[in-house]
Amino acid sequence: MFSHKNSSVLETASSYLLKQVAVVANQIDCSSQQLFTALQGLGDLGLLGLRLPKAWGGEELGGQAFHDFQELVARYSGALAFLQTQHQSAVGMIVASSNTNLQQTYLPQVQSNKCLLGVGFSQLRRRGKPTITALPVPGGYELNGVVPWVTGYGMFSEFIVAATLPDGSAVFGIVPFRETHQSSTGAKITFSAPAQLAAMTSTNTVNATLSNYFLSEQQVVDLKPAGWIHENDKKNVLRASFLTTGCAMAGLDVIEATSQQKSLPCIADALASLQQELHQCRTAIREAQQNPGQELYEKLRLRSWAIELANRIAHAAVTVSGGAANYSHNNAQRIYREALVFTVTGQTTAVMAATLERLVRRGGGKE
Repeated sequence: MFSHKNSSVLETASSYLLKQVAVVANQIDCSSQQLFTALQGLGDLGLLGLRLPKAWGGEELGGQAFHDFQELVARYSGALAFLQTQHQSAVGMIVASSNTNLQQTYLPQVQSNKCLLGVGFSQLRRRGKPTITALPVPGGYELNGVVPWVTGYGMFSEFIVAATLPDGSAVFGIVPFRETHQSSTGAKITFSAPAQLAAMTSTNTVNATLSNYFLSEQQVVDLKPAGWIHENDKKNVLRASFLTTGCAMAGLDVIEATSQQKSLPCIADALASLQQELHQCRTAIREAQQNPGQELYEKLRLRSWAIELANRIAHAAVTVSGGAANYSHNNAQRIYREALVFTVTGQTTAVMAATLERLVRRGGGKE
């Protein structure tokens, strides 16, 4: 059960998403300006720092309530869900930082639109030679290399970058999310054009190139040991599942609306069956999240179930929408593309293996 405060936050979010976001979800998917406006709407309501401690003016939303919020946003706009997740992650990292001066600078502003932050550390998951390195120098670090995936160009003012140190550990620090040139040293940060993604192009995902960029100790958020991200992924293997189940709920909304229009028994039967399975999946994931002793294998099974189910539901939404689903501005088409994105969001080798195992299993038996 949620506290009255948590329920109030979720009700505020639900009202905003239904009235202001759902009606323009397809435009938000392809227009960065529409997406930015939707993000600012969340900020105006104080919904961009939900896990921020009350001492910093935040809601200090509990884990499950925050996951419900993430699921709710994904139900009405995958692009908005993906973008705001970047900022919420950055806020969480600053909250956990031991750099109190950095906290005092940023945390009073992050719940509104005064300070919007991105993240760029997924490259730490890559094996082999680091794509971006950090060299300790007096007063900070010199950063060189490429951050291959940073979301929110033109919307976030700064982002938290992760760079690998010579001993394999990583330094996380806040850098400008704009073209930057340090004339005294020739250092610079440059960005590619936004990637032409199959979905959520409005999120303005780019790669960043840092050349001899000086990151001062004052801007350091944290230092993490070698292999940190792999252990963190194991610990939080179910976190992205709430975006996935939100996408599945969006697909069910399309199927339900179509069922009311067409009154075909086959659609009604499919809707009932998929609703029941999604309920079972969501319940199992929530139970696993509250069980710290849950085996990793079981968490991976649940993650892969959510992924496969969301894609089946999205495919069913396309099916009942008929030929109209071929249009890029069709709701079912957008949700189908979002399901593909959430299939690989935060993907690790273990998640890939679990997903493939579920996709290629034979027979119609349920797990």
